[in-house]
Amino acid sequence: MTPPGASATATPTGPRLVAGRGDLSSAVERALRTGRPPAYTEASVRRADPWGEDLQLALYLLYELHYRGFEGVADEREWDPDLLRLRRELENLFHHALRNALTDAPRSVDEAFAPLLVEPVDPADSLSRHLETEGELWQLREYAALRSLYHLKEADPHAWVIPRLTGRAKVAMAAVEYDEFGAGDPRRLHARLFAELMTDLDLDPAYGHYLDHADASALATVNLMSLFGLHRSLRGALVGHFACVEITSSPGSRRLAKAMRRCGAGSAAERFYTEHVEADAVHEQVVRHEVVGGLLADEPALEPDVAFGCAATVLLEDRLGAHVRDSWASGKSALRSPLTPVEPRAEA
Repeated sequence: MTPPGASATATPTGPRLVAGRGDLSSAVERALRTGRPPAYTEASVRRADPWGEDLQLALYLLYELHYRGFEGVADEREWDPDLLRLRRELENLFHHALRNALTDAPRSVDEAFAPLLVEPVDPADSLSRHLETEGELWQLREYAALRSLYHLKEADPHAWVIPRLTGRAKVAMAAVEYDEFGAGDPRRLHARLFAELMTDLDLDPAYGHYLDHADASALATVNLMSLFGLHRSLRGALVGHFACVEITSSPGSRRLAKAMRRCGAGSAAERFYTEHVEADAVHEQVVRHEVVGGLLADEPALEPDVAFGCAATVLLEDRLGAHVRDSWASGKSALRSPLTPVEPRAEA
């Protein structure tokens, strides 16, 4: 709904809308294309699978209105009450499913983070380990296409928590985000570095280009950040998510840098991950001691939420990892539609 005296404007260069994958996502897609309210039934909401393609795509489309929007969609739809009403119903289902799946998860920060602070000697079931030791170039390309949904907006969802923090936590969070956004140099924006990685891998670096290739498990990892980021009541969970990402990033990035080098992916592809090895090792300490520590010093009652945010991150990353590994093990693409093959590159 356009405020009085304002004119509707549309995003001219945002990502393109994709086709729906069921009743709910199709209702959202049609609503955004036509400017009308979403046409759906309460029955379609009740029977929606919170982990499924339809609900996760519908949520992703609705959340994206708070980032860059979509080509041809009026900017004012971000606060359309009919779209917000549907979004609230869908994210309630998603949030409830997460809580149900994590009833036995740790409720203290020490319990939640302890397993992440000790890297397994042989993390054989991790995607980064597979890519480091035996991954092929086509698998690196698929991995990058899936991760592009987040990395091309890297750090954006977490920025929403800054005005909801105070003191030590606010200062430390702003400092880490400053690094994520290039430390004053637009050439070092982590999102830009990832776009350069994609170019090295002969992928399209346009924001949101691979949305239609991503399955529900990949969409859910991005939707989780948006769910936490858009709700002040979940600020503790967003801090927990951010801490989990920073704690696990450095070891995984080291393995992925080796994978890029081994497959001859290109210098920019390798640089994205080498940048994260050192930076995120530092960020981990700042986030754990200053962001999490500062938040809990101010609001100790949020500790279970911080632990939940960490556990939810691990849960969804494990689901995505299982999907990708199972697909590759059976000789199939992990994407909904395979990428165009490229010629193998010579060893560097």
